[in-house]
Amino acid sequence: MERPLLVYTTFPDLASALNIGEALVRERLVACINVLPGMHSVYSWQGTVARGEEVAAILKSREGLADALSAALKARHPYETPIILHLPVAGADADTAARILAETGAGASNGSPVQEA
Repeated sequence: MERPLLVYTTFPDLASALNIGEALVRERLVACINVLPGMHSVYSWQGTVARGEEVAAILKSREGLADALSAALKARHPYETPIILHLPVAGADADTAARILAETGAGASNGSPVQEA
């Protein structure tokens, strides 16, 4: 069975994270996106240290979609060089893994909607 994959990224604001996340869910590249607003960042960019407010996002997908998901995320992302980190999943609850795989086209969905928190 293909393994789930978590992808970590950041966005400049809540609206862009939710809009891009919804597009990726509709395309079945991700089963879900969790957006965590209110993040403060200190980062190095083009030789200077900067501070900013961002939102963090964790996308739930599967390993087989890693390249396609990265490409779709880069194509839509407002940042010139977005951070995209693939976080392999060492283990997962069987029902959780099955749902992620089903929602991203790798398995048969049982037809019952499950709401993410």
